[in-house]
Amino acid sequence: MTTIDVMLVIMFGFAGGLAVGTGFVAFLVVLGVIPRLTQLTKTMRWIHVYEWGAVFGAVAGGWMSLRSTVLYASKYWLIPMGLFSGVFIGMLAAALTEVLNVWPILAKRMGMADKIVLLLMAIVFGKVFGSLFYWIYFVEGRSP
Repeated sequence: MTTIDVMLVIMFGFAGGLAVGTGFVAFLVVLGVIPRLTQLTKTMRWIHVYEWGAVFGAVAGGWMSLRSTVLYASKYWLIPMGLFSGVFIGMLAAALTEVLNVWPILAKRMGMADKIVLLLMAIVFGKVFGSLFYWIYFVEGRSP
């Protein structure tokens, strides 16, 4: 690669990182996901921990995606790591849907306004069974 090619790769990589980073910040700030998440969990005094957790998580995730990072840990560490990741994603999705008021609108459009609990339970069980299927079929099926 020539110097110009390297500079172009650096410039496009930096521009792509800025675009993704600003989208992530806009998602968190404009929609107010973190403050709403702290309201739902009644942990408003820990809002700075949530914010710094999001920042360090984004930085660590970006760093790990750029490198060939291998964590030499026991397979039993996957259980708590998966649980914490699932709780985080679930809470983030719950806060986002709460902020955007998605479930009442969806239930009303589907004609299930009086059965919103049934709709939510179907989504929860679908996520649980889908995750279990993925884990059993794809992850455990490939292990030596």
